[in-house]
Amino acid sequence: MSKYIFVTGGVVSSLGKGLTAASIGLLLRGRGLEIRMQKLDPYINVDPGTMNPFQHGEVFVTDDGAETDLDLGHYERFVGRPMSQRSNYTTGRIYSSVIERERRGEFLGATVQVVPHITNAIKEAFTDLESDDVDIIIVELGGTVGDIEGLPYIEAFRQFSLERDPGDVMFIHLTLIPFLKASGEIKTKPTQHSVQKLREYGIQPDLLICRTEHSIPEEVKAKIALFCNVRRDRVIDEKDVDHSIYEVPVLLHKQKVDDLVCRHFGFETPAPDLRQWQKMLDVVINPKHSIEIAIVGKYISLTDSYKSVFEALTHGGIANNSAVTFRKVESEEIEKNGAEKLLAGVGGVLIPGGFGRRGTEGKMAAIRYARENKIPFLGLCYGLQCAVIEFARNVCGVKEAISAEWFDEEGDGDLNKAFVALMNSQQEVTAKGGTMRLGQYACALEKCSRARAAYDAEIVRERHRHRYEVNPAKVALLQKHGLMISGRNPDSQLVEIIEIGDHPWFVATQAHPEFKSRPTDAHPLFKSFITAALRHAGNGATA
Repeated sequence: MSKYIFVTGGVVSSLGKGLTAASIGLLLRGRGLEIRMQKLDPYINVDPGTMNPFQHGEVFVTDDGAETDLDLGHYERFVGRPMSQRSNYTTGRIYSSVIERERRGEFLGATVQVVPHITNAIKEAFTDLESDDVDIIIVELGGTVGDIEGLPYIEAFRQFSLERDPGDVMFIHLTLIPFLKASGEIKTKPTQHSVQKLREYGIQPDLLICRTEHSIPEEVKAKIALFCNVRRDRVIDEKDVDHSIYEVPVLLHKQKVDDLVCRHFGFETPAPDLRQWQKMLDVVINPKHSIEIAIVGKYISLTDSYKSVFEALTHGGIANNSAVTFRKVESEEIEKNGAEKLLAGVGGVLIPGGFGRRGTEGKMAAIRYARENKIPFLGLCYGLQCAVIEFARNVCGVKEAISAEWFDEEGDGDLNKAFVALMNSQQEVTAKGGTMRLGQYACALEKCSRARAAYDAEIVRERHRHRYEVNPAKVALLQKHGLMISGRNPDSQLVEIIEIGDHPWFVATQAHPEFKSRPTDAHPLFKSFITAALRHAGNGATA
């Protein structure tokens, strides 16, 4: 029977519960244990798919098409296991399922209540991951202990801990230890109050992980242990790392967190082999090269809006023994001040995914600047669509080229001008009714293309999240003027990847390859893109 770790947070949000949970998962998997991970989000939205990126950050997409919380990206990058529809539940999803069951009469006329119906549904969500081959299930609860939205989840955890043997459940609480500069003191009272609140709900933490800017002295740890009713060896110091989030697993391993977890559950396993991880960290800390990449987007002020993109670029740098720095450029700023002023001197330009008309002219100006100045370019999802329209306007001479996505914002438009449009079942342009492509789709790669060289494969599978496609009726015109269709979906023949042959490195994909990149295994397109950027900048490349 699977064991369970429940990870909660206290004092403030954004402490890094997801990173910490992912780091513990990496260490346990390194010990030979089979791990599953899940994020429970207390907000009432059914999923993050329609949430504003400024509020929520990126939407991480799984192979099976789930639109999920960005923490699942951390889980995949650290643990190396694909997440799924079962890996992320929200309050909206939980309540929707309970209401649907009530409407079907499954509760036989009973009064439907938070306890037991909602709490039972929560327990069903995380026990659904259980199987004979899964050793530990790590469940992270979003938000902060004390939030009204999180109470049903805390109650479900409490109930579950009583339904299982004591050695089958472990509670890890992540909390903040602030440092007051005025007095030069580390303060433990917020942590004491957070644990006190958790204990009021019937949960006693087995392990306390204390986020801090400064190392916590031994006497302070002893105080925390005393007042929080936790053994001294189970008060862990998670100090801010110096270089990279990928240092966190090593930090926790040095404090024997994985030993403590295995001892709690009675697992006898060898120490994790972190040599490959440490080799990756050595490159992060002491890279031989450096390169600056411009990321042009409309949510760029919030890094989490493109979290997986930034991480994938970093991985591409690691594969090239290079540090990657980011020039974050608002696409609307390019519309005001021009691409040359804002992009001069960069080694490469990347246009990430997005929706809507706002900022699009700035993105296309950035693409044109990269194309005409032979700067390595990578377009992702909406970045491919913008690249197609820019090429149609400025190379094919179709100045009125547009995306049908903009029609809803600007009124009815002429579908004949749409180089990007909704498709019907016959892959013909339609005004309404397109279905979003979500999850993993295949792509057949053309021989002698940069994409084929990067992937070193004939067929690849990438994750998608979009509703609009390159208009098949416009492909011949684009190809006539030099745009190469280097990747197509083998079933629908829809465009997946485009390139420009006489450009040093100009590639765009309709997919989101960033979701599959790993720190120890960079995604091929990002690796190749950084290689090209280093060559463009004259910094050399190792890949």
